[in-house]
Amino acid sequence: MPDWILHLDLDQFIAAVEILRRPELRGRPLVVGGDGDPTKRGVVSTASYEARAFGVHSGQPLRTAARRCPDAVFLPVDRAAYEEASAQVFATLRDSGAVIEPLGWDEAFLAHPALRRVRDPEVFAQEIQRRVRLSTRLDSSVGIGHTKLQAKTATGFGKPRGVFRLTAENWFAVLGDLGTDALWGIGPKTSRKLAELGVHSVRQLATASDVELAQVFGPTTGPWLVRLANGGDESPVTGAPWVPRSAGQEHTFQVDVADWAEVRDEVARMAADVARAALADGRGIARVVVKVRFAPFFTETHGRVLSGDADDETAVVAAAMVALDRFERRKPVRLIGVRAEFRSDDA
Repeated sequence: MPDWILHLDLDQFIAAVEILRRPELRGRPLVVGGDGDPTKRGVVSTASYEARAFGVHSGQPLRTAARRCPDAVFLPVDRAAYEEASAQVFATLRDSGAVIEPLGWDEAFLAHPALRRVRDPEVFAQEIQRRVRLSTRLDSSVGIGHTKLQAKTATGFGKPRGVFRLTAENWFAVLGDLGTDALWGIGPKTSRKLAELGVHSVRQLATASDVELAQVFGPTTGPWLVRLANGGDESPVTGAPWVPRSAGQEHTFQVDVADWAEVRDEVARMAADVARAALADGRGIARVVVKVRFAPFFTETHGRVLSGDADDETAVVAAAMVALDRFERRKPVRLIGVRAEFRSDDA
């Protein structure tokens, strides 16, 4: 029997941290985002399960969230509090003796000698949940599988506060008839492109021609999509610290900006800030991406690759300006963002 891999995901993490600080909010719809003022422009960072029942979700405009759930409590983002809570969780996981591969603030893969060739990995998973709950008062869900993909996918079926196992034996019984975007790594754009090819479900993707998909998605991505649909993933859990692959900033204008010169000035300022922070950390920048959200809510992105010897603040700002010039439309702007993608040898 192969070794087991666990994927632990903290339930409604940001909302849960806020509820620990404000117990009177437990059971009430809670939305965290921006500066906490739903009359201003901003997006939802997270929503409690009670708010999600009204159709509130991450990435949604705060004003939309307020319309869908007018009785919700809105709170500002407190990054320091979430980072502190996350550090406590990962310290607890490491104290268990497991090898931990973080995926961000609130989730990680785990491997442990106790998971080698056992028949009931659920016992260990429940013990990990208990330890996290005891040390941090935060609830979690755990997915179990023989691969990272199986474990990560299983977690969604265990939420909230549950444990779920996915293996080759039940993979298609659980996922076969679901849309391809049910798979970790396939987003809406790829799913739509697959649908245009007549591939609508995980089962259909699993039996698709990797040669034909390679012609559409490329020689690497095409076959990878087929392996993904079959649950394949041979990568081990590593104890290497989580290193972000990019860094960026976003700014939402409270009033739409029609003056493109003002947009350029703000993009240049943000690009300089992003470059200084990245370079101060010793990170090499491979590509700069500019995001523009036009009124009312249409988003477009363009990027510019940096040459190997152009790794400084001036080059990053110049690349951001080139990317910005690729936007053909000049409609009023409500949001802009700048992201620096790091070189792979620095990740």
